[in-house]
Amino acid sequence: MKIILPLAALGLLSTVFMISRTVDPTQSIPISQIDIEQRAQDMGATRPSFAGVTKQGDEIRFAADSARPERGAPEILLAEGVHARMALAAGTVVDITSSRANMNQNDLTATLDGEVQITTSSGYVVDTDRLTTRLDAIYAESPGQVTAVGSIGHIDAGRMLLRNNSASNEPELLFTGGVKLIYRPDNAKE
Repeated sequence: MKIILPLAALGLLSTVFMISRTVDPTQSIPISQIDIEQRAQDMGATRPSFAGVTKQGDEIRFAADSARPERGAPEILLAEGVHARMALAAGTVVDITSSRANMNQNDLTATLDGEVQITTSSGYVVDTDRLTTRLDAIYAESPGQVTAVGSIGHIDAGRMLLRNNSASNEPELLFTGGVKLIYRPDNAKE
């Protein structure tokens, strides 16, 4: 037994090497298509999210496909594929999407750029190129042209502001700067 068992084990082990596929040492190792050097130099996160609740009980959540700190200014996060949600205590939900954003962690602001779209549960869809928001309060301001479609019709305005009204402490959406409204009542027939 002392001789037969080691010989049988050696025979089994040698057959494993004979049946296994051969390795070509000249063939390159398969690697992924991402740039390893760039990935190693850049810090960042994939699918990060930030969430909080305001003093009034409004929930604010920001998520992105990717985010990385700006070189030389680590308090600034550069995010791509941004999705934000403001669930207001009053019951309205505001969803915001943008292709990119700069988030400043020191003053808790985010500037969204590129194809910014705001959709509210009350039926408004607002499009703009740039939007400044806060991460700790209900606040969103578009410093430039906005177009909106809602239950009352089509709105073109020079600016838009979403904030809590200081007197009533309720959220309000204000359009200013040359507002043009094309009123379309629900019961209108073409």
